[in-house]
Amino acid sequence: MSPAHVAPGHVPPGPIPPNSVAPPSGTPARIAVALPSQVADQLARIEDKASRIEDKYARSEALLTRVEDRVDAAGARMNEAARQADLAALRNEVRALTERTRRLPGLGALVLTAIITAVLTVALTLVAQRLNLQGLIPLR
Repeated sequence: MSPAHVAPGHVPPGPIPPNSVAPPSGTPARIAVALPSQVADQLARIEDKASRIEDKYARSEALLTRVEDRVDAAGARMNEAARQADLAALRNEVRALTERTRRLPGLGALVLTAIITAVLTVALTLVAQRLNLQGLIPLR
């Protein structure tokens, strides 16, 4: 067809640039359209609101991180306090046991008691033999 035979309102398609990709057949091509100013303003407000929400989320996340750190620190302090309470209870038990063992007789008193018991046993046995109290001593 020569350019003279082309209909007056019709523009023939130009060649496709080599680096562009033609849309697949059956899908409409995206066409950049200028948005009305009202829609553009609404989109700008939505973007501002989304930005504020993101900022609030970031602040909330930072706050929660600080709270988590404080809770961890408080837990560590409570564990340490529980250990200290356990140590105090153990200390009290050891102190009570020490008080009870201090009242027990020492080694010298036990040796002296053993010697006195042995001497008295021998003396009473000799007295029983001299007085002919053989019947008091059981036979084996």
